[in-house]
Amino acid sequence: MSEIRRPPRRAALIILVVVAATGCLALGYWQWTRFEAVGGTGQNLGYAFQWPAFAFFCVYAYRRFVRLEAEETEAQETGAPRPSASSEPTEIPEELLPPRPGRKLEPDTDTDLDDPENRQMLEYNDYLAQLARRSGRSGQ
Repeated sequence: MSEIRRPPRRAALIILVVVAATGCLALGYWQWTRFEAVGGTGQNLGYAFQWPAFAFFCVYAYRRFVRLEAEETEAQETGAPRPSASSEPTEIPEELLPPRPGRKLEPDTDTDLDDPENRQMLEYNDYLAQLARRSGRSGQ
């Protein structure tokens, strides 16, 4: 197995993760001391447990990033597809997303004009488009 060349940004990422995790643990300790103080509440206790979870997530996200990066480097060297890429979608299906704002709805295909809510929405959108044209805005 060939040695994986690490990009120069790796040291900066490690420093960032260490600083973020240390900061999260320090904030957790601070919330614990506030909980133990005279005016401490259950909310402080919740935060005292929440901050270490954030620290754990920083380390987990970095480890996941390193694994994916190594996987991609190995795939480039061997020419094989990444193992995790086989189940991941490569693009968002068109029917999953709502129509884009600039697109004009066609009453025959996209909207049932017998539905009063749809008719009202189309009339309101037309009114807003007229106002935008009068004020000189393009609507984008």
